[in-house]
Amino acid sequence: MLTSDPLYIHPEDYLAGELASPVKHEYRDGEVLAMSGGTQNHATIILNLATALKLHLRGSGCRPFAENMKVQVRVADAYYYPDIAVTCDERDRQPEQHFIEHPRLIIEVLSPSTAKFDRDVKFADYRTLESLVEYVLVASDRREVEVFRRQESGRWTQQGYRSGEDEGVRLESVDFAIGLREVYEDTPLSRE
Repeated sequence: MLTSDPLYIHPEDYLAGELASPVKHEYRDGEVLAMSGGTQNHATIILNLATALKLHLRGSGCRPFAENMKVQVRVADAYYYPDIAVTCDERDRQPEQHFIEHPRLIIEVLSPSTAKFDRDVKFADYRTLESLVEYVLVASDRREVEVFRRQESGRWTQQGYRSGEDEGVRLESVDFAIGLREVYEDTPLSRE
């Protein structure tokens, strides 16, 4: 991309800087955004989901990544650090690569400061990834999970799971189910 904006940062410069930075940054169309740390609930929910997914996917050829793996979204000229991303694509098996390009599943654990961006901008960008089948938003302040699923028609549908419901959260993209109690285990929300 050619730009006359003196504040524009080229993707190559962002990637090089990210290797040396002690702080993680996301990148979108020439802008670099520092990421803040999360709450205990946020970290616990990610660990609960990542652990369950890792155990479930063992031997399947799919690999989950938690927090430290960027996803490249070429159409948006973006690199994001989703809380969890699962790829089943051989093209993402490059040990020296610092990002994946073909996730099947992306999970974001919402915080008040990032919820709107995750729900609007990131979701719009992620929808351009042909490999993406499901995008999951997990609340960190209440028991609520939203699963957005791409249909064969290309249309996206939404299914919500909320406190008080007995059914487990179903992720068709990786043939996985988990109960809300397990998602929120070891947080104050596990008692709701």
